[in-house]
Amino acid sequence: MKTAKQQVSVLFMLFSMLFCVCLITANVLETKQMAFGPISITGGLIVFPVSYIINDCVCEVWGYRKTRLLIWLGFSMNFLFVMFGALCDVIPGAPYWDNEAGFHAIFGLAPRVAVASFIAFIVGSFANAYVMSRMKISSQGKNFSLRAIMSTIFGETADSLIFFPLALGGVVPNNELPVLIVSQIVLKTLYEIVVLPITIQVVKFTKRHEGTDEYDNDIKYNIFSVSNI
Repeated sequence: MKTAKQQVSVLFMLFSMLFCVCLITANVLETKQMAFGPISITGGLIVFPVSYIINDCVCEVWGYRKTRLLIWLGFSMNFLFVMFGALCDVIPGAPYWDNEAGFHAIFGLAPRVAVASFIAFIVGSFANAYVMSRMKISSQGKNFSLRAIMSTIFGETADSLIFFPLALGGVVPNNELPVLIVSQIVLKTLYEIVVLPITIQVVKFTKRHEGTDEYDNDIKYNIFSVSNI
């Protein structure tokens, strides 16, 4: 039994790859500012909530231990992407290349924004996984929809409360920061609700395929125990 828990399935690997792709894609899309009527958002809003949906699916099917592995894997891949992009950005371009400004706009992530993004991701992702895990135990596996929505609210709230003040404090007027934070939480939660029927079907299929429905009884929620899967 112990050996089995140290293994991951093909489906888990597919979820992990999609998770990492979503995080990296969100980094690139964040450079695009978009407006929907009076509401301004970044392009990252299109894909970033998908990472929380995957977080919910993995935690529901495989439990907190494997979700912890997923989160640190996503963090590591995203960190590598940002570091390689920053390295390439500081290397002088060829004399005939005239797209330096465009490249810098995408890959020249300010250290302050990068640090804020990494901290917010870790705190928000683990908050999401913890709430999902504890609510599943307390509800005895019932009310998945409620767990998915509540965990997203907690995770996105933690993420936004950390990211915007750290990344934009002093840049964006103080009276605008609460508007940004609340709008991000609301929009990302609405995203979760809209795609919830698809999430439910994915979870059901994955449980049937994997033959597992993990409950996190008697586990330690230490976020650094990555080897314990």
